[in-house]
Amino acid sequence: MALTYLKTAPGEPPQTAADIVDTVQVMLARLKAGGAQVALEYAHTLDGWQGGITVTSDQIVAAIEAVPQALKDDIQWAHDNISRFAEAQRATAQDMQVELRPGLIAGQRQIPLQAAGCYVPGGRYTHIASALMSIGTARVAGVPDITAVSPPNGAEGIPAAMLYAMNLAGATRILTIGGVQGIAAMAFGMFGAPRADILVGPGNAYVAEAKRQLYGPIGIDMFAGPTDSLVLADETADPETVSVDLVGQAEHGANSPVWLATTHKSLADQVLARVPALIADLPEPNRQAALTAWTNLAEIVLCDSAEEMAHYADEKAPEHLHVQARDLPWWRERLRAYGSLFLGEETTVAFGDKAAGPNHVLPTSGAARYTGGLSVHKFLKTVTWQQVDQRTLPDLARVTASLSRAERMEGHARSADIRLPKTAPGKRAAND
Repeated sequence: MALTYLKTAPGEPPQTAADIVDTVQVMLARLKAGGAQVALEYAHTLDGWQGGITVTSDQIVAAIEAVPQALKDDIQWAHDNISRFAEAQRATAQDMQVELRPGLIAGQRQIPLQAAGCYVPGGRYTHIASALMSIGTARVAGVPDITAVSPPNGAEGIPAAMLYAMNLAGATRILTIGGVQGIAAMAFGMFGAPRADILVGPGNAYVAEAKRQLYGPIGIDMFAGPTDSLVLADETADPETVSVDLVGQAEHGANSPVWLATTHKSLADQVLARVPALIADLPEPNRQAALTAWTNLAEIVLCDSAEEMAHYADEKAPEHLHVQARDLPWWRERLRAYGSLFLGEETTVAFGDKAAGPNHVLPTSGAARYTGGLSVHKFLKTVTWQQVDQRTLPDLARVTASLSRAERMEGHARSADIRLPKTAPGKRAAND
């Protein structure tokens, strides 16, 4: 049967507005021309920050001392999981070589980037886990120089727990600067930082747009939009758990859609009835963010079968995909488009957001159809090499010249031809 929509989303997540595009373009032009002085001006006017930009070693020591030991232990626990997962990923990226034909050897090398810029968002929430996800992953990949930036939280600057996490994860330097000016500081090499080879980490619409405009000469992790989450549930799922999980992800922001696809109408009806009360119980500003996201963007769909739910999920290509249904191995093998997959009622997206291990910087807005999330592979260049000797040179040169002339590229053909006489019969003996 066709999908039955029990709750539709009257709105869609907003796209990057033209005024944001124009504002960021002007800011980046000013920052590139004026350097650190312009960045300081933006820090003063936009963030009200009057302190120093570069976090000193004394400030880091003070932050470490200020964080309660129990919280430090929890941050360390999460860091261990994230690092161990990144290390396992790194082990899958190997140098290799293969002899394609006698005398024709080709290979690949995994070379870490030299400088990474990690944006750690602040503002309404203190994103401790984001520091671990971006900085720690770059460190495991082998990047030697990592600049981390984060906006100040009032006169306090970067919160102590955030500084502790950034330092623990392995930042080479930490800068108290956010927004477009923070991205520019890493991209253009300000405040003692080298120019970044890659910019990673989530941020607001201005940060995302700055990364988009800088992409090309500088790498980025992805074009990031609002976070999104989809739950797939059958009759075995607990309506209360599903409801809490949806509200937890709607809390991200007013433009963060959450979706539920289920084969069980009773579950859908219970979720529809329960979510408003759960949202009302949240503190502000979380309550308003979740309410707006639920009212404007949430969707609940009744499906005829597990396969129909899976098809719906593949079409959505969500950032977070949570399965609360029977036969988890079937779902793991069947599903094709998601940023990260969460299997079973005991799992929750919040685990992945904070401490489980796999990276939480993930593709949004349907980009999971063609890419995965942040990983050690983003900080590595897979480069290739080749070497030829006399055993395969005649055939390789002949075929190259033939294909080149078929493509009307005579210069290529001649660069192959010039190598043929060196291997012609009797030529080597004459030259010996």
